[in-house]
Amino acid sequence: MSTLETIFSRAANYVQTIGIADVVDILIVAFLIYKLIQLIRKTNSYNLAKGLLLFLVVLWLSEVLRLTMISFILRKATEIGVVFLVVLFQPELRHILEKIGSRLTSRSNVADPEVTSAISQTVMACAEMAESRTGALIIFERYVSLQSIIATGTVIDAEVSSELLKNIFYNKAPLHDGAVIVRDGRIAAAGCVLPLSSSMNISKDLGMRHRAGIGMSEQSDALVLIVSEETGSISCALEGTLKRHLKPQAVDRLLRKELASENTEQEETNFFLKLAKKLFAEQTDEEGTDEKNNGQ
Repeated sequence: MSTLETIFSRAANYVQTIGIADVVDILIVAFLIYKLIQLIRKTNSYNLAKGLLLFLVVLWLSEVLRLTMISFILRKATEIGVVFLVVLFQPELRHILEKIGSRLTSRSNVADPEVTSAISQTVMACAEMAESRTGALIIFERYVSLQSIIATGTVIDAEVSSELLKNIFYNKAPLHDGAVIVRDGRIAAAGCVLPLSSSMNISKDLGMRHRAGIGMSEQSDALVLIVSEETGSISCALEGTLKRHLKPQAVDRLLRKELASENTEQEETNFFLKLAKKLFAEQTDEEGTDEKNNGQ
């Protein structure tokens, strides 16, 4: 009984010593772990993660059981393994760093009417191109810059309109084989070349247009719309996941959810940043007051 009382007493003492900075620290670590788990689930690295976890368990057991030779070999393997993991996860790490950097230095968000107009015109064009079975590939840039992709095509810089999109993807037009990049509610470029997905899980009945769209969504946070030339179905690729056979109404809802809500998300992010700064400032003021009182 006394042992339980001692444990509860120590736990209560620890809880009393927790400050605002400790809570923020715990939340940040939990968020990073959550994002790491998300990254592992979205990539083909689940088995690798299990192998890495098993390796760490064996390393810990070798230390506990004092297996000197095995422990030495595993520690050396760990030193080399860090470099190996960086090389192995280079695309994923680059994507994460680009996303973080883009959010920190993101451009001011587009006004809602421009976004709404671009969405409506795009949905209208996709619906009509689906009926006529005109192949199309439309990329909506979000936080991660697609300037390197834009450089592979022809710069247009025009308002998004259904007629312009249909003319670009007309099968005898010179730019119909490439992708259209939409940036800040405007068509930035057309005829752009996209990276192909290297995933082996893509259905064999999908062609190069779908593989390019998935590849673009894997290497950036862009939202990709694809209209099939063979079947006329509309698909959407986001974060490496392809949603197929979408109705125009579903496409409209998806675009509004992912694009028109970015202003709200940015405002929420700014709100939490301001709140964190305020909490840290209040804690600093309290510590300063305590020091003054102790000095008195």
